[in-house]
Amino acid sequence: MNHKEQTTTFFGLGIAPKILEILERIKFKTPTPIQVKAIPLAIQGKDIIGIAQTGTGKTHSFAIPMVQLLAQKKGVGLILAPTRELAIQIDEAFLGLAHSFGMKTACLIGGAPMQPQISALQKNPRIVIATPGRLIDHMGQWNFLPEQVVMLVLDEADRMLDMGFAPQIDKILRFLPKERQTMLFSATIPKAIMEIAAKHMKLPVSVEIAPSGTTAEHVTQELFIVKKELKLKLLGKLLAQYRGAVLLFSRTKHNAKKITRSIKDLGYSAAEMHSNRSLGQRREALDGFKSGRYKVLVATDIASRGIDVTGIELVINYDLPEDAENYVHRIGRTARAGSKGHAVSFATPDQKSDVRDIEKLIRSTLPVSKHPDIRHEEFSSSESAVFQRKPRPHHGGAKNRFHRPKR
Repeated sequence: MNHKEQTTTFFGLGIAPKILEILERIKFKTPTPIQVKAIPLAIQGKDIIGIAQTGTGKTHSFAIPMVQLLAQKKGVGLILAPTRELAIQIDEAFLGLAHSFGMKTACLIGGAPMQPQISALQKNPRIVIATPGRLIDHMGQWNFLPEQVVMLVLDEADRMLDMGFAPQIDKILRFLPKERQTMLFSATIPKAIMEIAAKHMKLPVSVEIAPSGTTAEHVTQELFIVKKELKLKLLGKLLAQYRGAVLLFSRTKHNAKKITRSIKDLGYSAAEMHSNRSLGQRREALDGFKSGRYKVLVATDIASRGIDVTGIELVINYDLPEDAENYVHRIGRTARAGSKGHAVSFATPDQKSDVRDIEKLIRSTLPVSKHPDIRHEEFSSSESAVFQRKPRPHHGGAKNRFHRPKR
């Protein structure tokens, strides 16, 4: 009974009383599973590999120990994040904790002017949150001194590698002091991440709260098989049916732009988020989506990691992802922080192998739905796309998909 009580509050995780007071004040009452596992180990100074999806509360699982340990010793905490949006979000999560201890933060992101960042670094921040490329720019100009780093967090490490940041991360790690604490958080653990851990971490402890490919707990899922030209008509029917906030995924930024225009033509407010949008435009889109000014946010996978919004009623995979792993990240954007959510995917008749890759990863079958007003299709071959345990060698999984001509 006592153990149960401990895990349902932040008390008993080794957190300093002053931080417990702050958590109480900002209405943080119940720690998430990753916080219960990671916080005590991090406070003990251990290196950690945390395997957790986004939306599981992992930011505070490193923010709380970092502030507590920096309050006790000199030096700087450095957090590396893959996207500008995620870096901004982490910075916001630190503010309440760090300011109570008189600690300043600096957020160094690409696409934003250098001068305000240089000014922030001149004020001796104790916590620096950065995207890898921009941090290297500041290191090159001697604005940031890596030898001050006593704690390092690599957040969403798998996504940083996916985005081609491996050389930058390697470069940064070479300049950091060997005597430091390192925490690495990732939704999946590919081989490249194990290599980083082996090379740059000291006897890391692994904490896992959901195996790779586990979908968010309270998400219901369904699949519609329709011809490409009927996707928009089906989207119109779904937008009429769901009253709440809708996050829609497109495979390409070009298509995201087209879909956004079509949604507006249907009479709904919509904004787009992808790498062609400036930082200001992306922030405006996200803030407008959070405040309800936009009913639909249309995003590509590259922009999706920065979307930390509670209360998304529906995720629509207008295009199936290029990589099955991204399906899990996408649908995890709904049902955050224990709430319920729903995910709908559109597949065209020729996408049987893409659906099968997703089903293998999530270890379950996507239920196929039919809309009374939209012509339902079957997958091209005679076999239906259900989860099969038997390997099918001629579908080279993810490898095949990268060689398809872009639609």
